[in-house]
Amino acid sequence: MSADQRDGFPGPPMFEIVIAGHGLRCPAEGRVLLEMERQGKKFLPVGCRGGGCGICRVEVLRGRYRTLKMSRLHVSVEEQRRGFALACRLVPESDLELRPARRQAH
Repeated sequence: MSADQRDGFPGPPMFEIVIAGHGLRCPAEGRVLLEMERQGKKFLPVGCRGGGCGICRVEVLRGRYRTLKMSRLHVSVEEQRRGFALACRLVPESDLELRPARRQAH
């Protein structure tokens, strides 16, 4: 499914977000985790909602997106290049497929 108008009414494009097989719709300027919460869904754990705690860490398997500022303690620059992000700081630019991704102990 590609971006469309919200139920036929003017508004931001909406994207389909699939998280570990579960779906939700997110507006183009929305943050995935906040939209999930707004819709009453619980596909990912929720923490600080501001990019600092890392509990909502995901791997983007498919789609285009941008991220807002995230703690480098939870997503390094290299991990971000490989598609890791915090869902609370993830803004879709297309449909997305995500999976939860706990941080690996070093």
